[in-house]
Amino acid sequence: MRIMYIFNTLTRQKEKFEPIEEGKVKIYACGPTVYNYFHLGNARPFITFDTLRRYLEYKGYEVTFVQNFTDIDDKMITRAQEDGITVRALADKYIDEYYKDARGLNIEEASYHPRATETIDEIVRFVSELVDKGFAYVGNDGVYFSVEKFPEYTKLSHYDLDELIQNARKEINKKSGKRDQVDFVLWKFKKEGEPAWPSPWGEGRPGWHIECSAMARKYLGQTIDIHCGGQDLIFPHHENEIAQSEAANGKPFVHYWMHNGFITVNHSKMSKSEGNFFTVREISEKVGYMPIRLFILSSHYRSPINYSLDLVEQAGRAYERIETCWKNMQFLLDNNPDAIDEDQREALSNLVRQKQASFDEAMDDDLNTAEAMGVLFELVRELNTAMQNFKDYQAFKEAQDVLGKLLNVLGLNVSQENQVPQEVLDLVQARQDAKKNKDYASADQIRDQIEQAGYKVMDTAQGPQLEKLS
Repeated sequence: MRIMYIFNTLTRQKEKFEPIEEGKVKIYACGPTVYNYFHLGNARPFITFDTLRRYLEYKGYEVTFVQNFTDIDDKMITRAQEDGITVRALADKYIDEYYKDARGLNIEEASYHPRATETIDEIVRFVSELVDKGFAYVGNDGVYFSVEKFPEYTKLSHYDLDELIQNARKEINKKSGKRDQVDFVLWKFKKEGEPAWPSPWGEGRPGWHIECSAMARKYLGQTIDIHCGGQDLIFPHHENEIAQSEAANGKPFVHYWMHNGFITVNHSKMSKSEGNFFTVREISEKVGYMPIRLFILSSHYRSPINYSLDLVEQAGRAYERIETCWKNMQFLLDNNPDAIDEDQREALSNLVRQKQASFDEAMDDDLNTAEAMGVLFELVRELNTAMQNFKDYQAFKEAQDVLGKLLNVLGLNVSQENQVPQEVLDLVQARQDAKKNKDYASADQIRDQIEQAGYKVMDTAQGPQLEKLS
């Protein structure tokens, strides 16, 4: 197995990837807060780390992938009150909508998709451990983590702790009962009209950061291989996860931290207040889902991406080139099952192996999907050229198998709905039979039937070719 290198946010350098347990990888990815459709900025980590999982599985690892749903927080409560529904009903609605968009983007379901509200017992137990060990204390409005008790605080973000303390809001301390400006909440005491659960300190709900620590420990154990998410989560969310997890467990929380860069619009951060906020749902209604995925993967995950509809449309045209190559190859395979040419087989096999090795090399270099995508399109171009002189069935079948594996790694599988329907293939064969029998009238009638089915048939030296009518 080739060695993979990952840029670790914790050490700020690329490191050789070595899982805790040989042959197995445990990954935790921060999921959405489910109060709305997810936007393009959310889609980037979802697509990126789905691709990471796919590639590790392609390399032969057994991957346990956990992605949570945050289904209780201030935004959830506010939105539910505005809509006049319960927080649970709001969460149910947008979790369903998440799955619709995720399926469209070809994002595989996680091994586990825990909800914060279904992990309350584990969260309460986690907070209790921190209180018992002296890392947490009860304030006026909740239970807080004492940052001063964890000397390694800011080791992920590399921020200056003294500067953070100076910039923190001092006026909230007396009201909240916080001992230090940078202490963060683990458990919030109940407010009127808010959902709440019982705890040793009174009814309340979890803070945001403790949810992920509890869910990660429940499903992956005390130490995990990879934790990933957007760059905006490094501080305070992931910094706080490290502090509370390592304080409670007494051991390292995560070996490799991976963070993707931002998506900008006209080189400004996407935000509702700026009016440049786009959901995946609304973009997909204009261009489809696969162009969005290809657009995201066309840049290295740590680099910023500047969004425009034109760029996603360009990605759509690139995806069509992949579809066309796949469709044409499948058609030739269907119509030339007995073709044999040892020379072509050897030449094409060598080409495909070379491109696959280049693809793997790119992905092993910190998940460089941009470079891997370039290799993929080189392969498509070479296959298009080779198909003009189709001589060997086995050569192209093996080439298609490899192309399919690489597409699957990137989540760009050619969908069944875009392949030529079997009934159309049957009509093409019937037209060929009619032409062999010199029954040209029937051949013309069948050609009309093929066009009525949405395809144009063209006779070439390599056999009949189909083109989908727009």
